[in-house]
Amino acid sequence: MENGNLKLALQKKGRLSDRSIELLKHCGLDIETYSERLMVTVRNYNVDLLFLRDDDIPEYVQDGVADIGIVGEDVVYEKQSDIIVSEKLGFGRCRLMIAAPNDNVPEEPSDLKGKTIATSYPNILKKYLAENKIDSKVIEISGSVEIAPSLGVADLICDIVSTGTTLMMNKLKKSFTVFESEAVLISNKWLQEDKEKYAVLNDLLLRIRSVLSAKNSKYLMMNVPKKNLDKVIGLIPSLKSPTILHLADEESLAVHAVIPSEQFWKIIGDLKAAGASGILLFPIENMII
Repeated sequence: MENGNLKLALQKKGRLSDRSIELLKHCGLDIETYSERLMVTVRNYNVDLLFLRDDDIPEYVQDGVADIGIVGEDVVYEKQSDIIVSEKLGFGRCRLMIAAPNDNVPEEPSDLKGKTIATSYPNILKKYLAENKIDSKVIEISGSVEIAPSLGVADLICDIVSTGTTLMMNKLKKSFTVFESEAVLISNKWLQEDKEKYAVLNDLLLRIRSVLSAKNSKYLMMNVPKKNLDKVIGLIPSLKSPTILHLADEESLAVHAVIPSEQFWKIIGDLKAAGASGILLFPIENMII
C-alpha cells in the first residue's frame, strides 16, 4: 500500500546486503529485523526498504516500483537501465576481469582479437571490445563461467574477480581489468517531480555523505613544541586548517586536525621527529563539511 514513503530497494542476500544496512544504520535509520521479509518500514524515517534480487533493482528503480536503490555498478551498467547514479558508496568494490588458462594468458586487449569469451556480463564486455576496436566472439553464460575454457566452450572468460581463488581452482589466471565496480545509490530519473520524496532523498544523501566522509577521516590530537609548530602544520594533510590550543606548558601547543585515514601511518614518524607527543587518533562517526 502506498504510504508516501521513499522506497529504497536493497539486495536481499549477497555481498552488498549487510554493508548497505550498516550504512543506513550509521545514517541514523532505525531498522528492525528484516530476515525473510520483502518490505520493512524504517521506524524513525520516511523510508520503506524493499529487499530484492540485485539483478532486479535497476529495473524496479527505472519503472518507479522503487524510488531509489543500492546496487553494484556492474549490475547497473549491465542492465542498461535508464536511472541516475546519485552517489558512489565506497564499498563492495570488485573488478570485471579477463581470465584465461594458465598457459595462454593475454597480456593486452589486442590479444583478445579472434578469441571466444564467455561471460555473464555481455553488455559491459561488448562495449569494452567496441571501444578498443577488438573483434571477438562473446558467449553469454548465466553461471559457472569459470568452467567454460575447460569444457571447450570458450578460449577466455570475463568475470567478477575478488580474491582469485575460484580462478586458481579452475586453472585460470586473471589478466587485465575490463570494468571496476562498487556499490552505488541509484534513483528514478523522475523522482524530483515528487517534492516530498525528493526532499527525503536529499536529506538521506546528506547523511550518507557525512558517514562516508567520516569513515575516510580520523581526528588527530597531539602536543607540539611551540618552536616547531610551522613544521608540524606542514606535515599534516588536514582537510581544514588545524585547531591550535594553548597549554599550561607555555612552550607547547595542542594541535587538533581532521586527516585522511590512510595518511596517518605515513606521517607519524615525521611528526615524532618534529617533537610531537601524546599523539591520539580517534574515529569520527559523522562529518559534515
